[in-house]
Amino acid sequence: MTTATKLNGQTEKITALYCRLSQDDGREGESNSISNQKDILQAYARQKGFLHPEFFVDDGISGTTFERPSFQRMQRMAEAGEISTIIVKDLSRFGRNYLEVGKYLEIQYPTLGIRFIAIQENVDTCSNTGTELMPFSNIFNEWYAAQTSKKIRAVWQSKAAKGECISSSVPYGYKKSEANPKQCHRHPAAEVVRKIFDLCLAGRGPLQIAKQLEKEQILVPTAYYHSMGRKVSNPLPAEPYQWSSSTVENILANRQYTGCTVNFQTTTVSYKVHKTVYKPEEEWQIIPDTQEAIISEVLWERVQELRQNKRRPTATGRKSLFSGLVFCPDCGAKLHFCAAKSLKRNQEFWRCSNYKDGRGKCKIHYIRDVVLEKIVLEAVSDLSDFIRCYEPVFLYLMAQKQSVGRQADLQTLRTTVENGERRIQQIDRAIQGLYEANMDGKITDERFMKMTESYEAEQKQLTVQLSEAKEKFRTAEQNKVDLRLLLKTLREFSEVRTLTPELVNTLIRRIEIHNNDKYDGHCHVKVDIYFTGVGMIDVPTEQEIQKLMDELQPKEATRIPA
Repeated sequence: MTTATKLNGQTEKITALYCRLSQDDGREGESNSISNQKDILQAYARQKGFLHPEFFVDDGISGTTFERPSFQRMQRMAEAGEISTIIVKDLSRFGRNYLEVGKYLEIQYPTLGIRFIAIQENVDTCSNTGTELMPFSNIFNEWYAAQTSKKIRAVWQSKAAKGECISSSVPYGYKKSEANPKQCHRHPAAEVVRKIFDLCLAGRGPLQIAKQLEKEQILVPTAYYHSMGRKVSNPLPAEPYQWSSSTVENILANRQYTGCTVNFQTTTVSYKVHKTVYKPEEEWQIIPDTQEAIISEVLWERVQELRQNKRRPTATGRKSLFSGLVFCPDCGAKLHFCAAKSLKRNQEFWRCSNYKDGRGKCKIHYIRDVVLEKIVLEAVSDLSDFIRCYEPVFLYLMAQKQSVGRQADLQTLRTTVENGERRIQQIDRAIQGLYEANMDGKITDERFMKMTESYEAEQKQLTVQLSEAKEKFRTAEQNKVDLRLLLKTLREFSEVRTLTPELVNTLIRRIEIHNNDKYDGHCHVKVDIYFTGVGMIDVPTEQEIQKLMDELQPKEATRIPA
């Protein structure tokens, strides 16, 4: 018998025995296990005389996608003419997307001259057995995947409602508890996370932080997991110390390092399209105090503020302590830090980015960096001395400053938000009622369009108002956090003699440089310093402090916790 007259008309081409199992399929029991599929396929091939059998196995991959390693390898061999027959236990093992399954089984494989067999459904494309019902079987297989997806999402919603984490992985710096997989604890890598936040607070950008970590030979997360023997989907990187700025950015933006759990940050397009889609922040579920915190909530909030103002070094590589914090009070633009090789340290200066050598739309707003540093150091030192010596008076001043109209304003905002949300829901119901009335012929199309346009315009305006009100609430809450951070930082210093990037970025939110004002034969520059959580503050004189202490005697200042 020659190679051209093998059994079943098969030449030297192989018989592909394809197996697939996903976590969802595994719920159906042992009958779908990979070992069981292999036994059935091997026995069938031996009984029917199929030659050169070769297994292709995708374990743990959903049938709704065809981006499976072994399937793709089998497909490449099929297109290269190396496969004569493909055998599966049942059609659901091949796939659960009836459009894609139909494309392969009814178009591609017949075109390539490949015989397809599904044992359980008795499908054989060579003899046309079972092919009439094959499309219906594929539809039911996809329906099963759709129902399973709905059930899984319902389970996630139920777990989230109980305050449980629904993610199968934990952030870098944590590890799952062996005693309770639902909990996780800090890992030695938590020190790297802390270092990244400290470097950001010191004024370093993500790329600079990445280079620093690479210089110190700190393993990237994937390489670190491999070194621990932890199972990860990504292979060991060729450069285990080469951090990327995107990795650093993701760590800096991850709120879970404050000890909370964040659910529903992402979703997929559908159960068939597994592309990850990021959901808006208002749809996230944040559960506080679910794990050990690596960094404080206050530090995380301050880092997010700093990340909003990008800090780029000059062409010389030099950068000011105040990069990203200095603004023009007239046009609102950032001031540009000017440092050139021809300039000495005491000659480096700031100017408005809209000045453009006198041709722009703003004035120069000039100040030398060393002068600005001296002014800021004096302001920080005075505030530190004031808080250290007269903290009750400081808190009393802050309470007075914040109480003026604040409660009334917050109540107005709260009422605006509640009424707005209620009205938006009413409009949704009204539009739905109009749609049903239009479908029933109770109102004309013209009337329907006119009324819905009016409702949608009102809803759009309400949405803008709600967004503004919620932003004001967020700012008020942020000011509380910033004030705690300012107090905590200044309490730790008995005396402020020098400024550091960490100190500046912790204490100062914004610096405004006014344009030069010449009088008395001198050039005067007004500098407004806005401290975090406090804003602008003039440290009172000794006489003013004494007067405030007299006012405070019958009262009791509320100490803001550190």
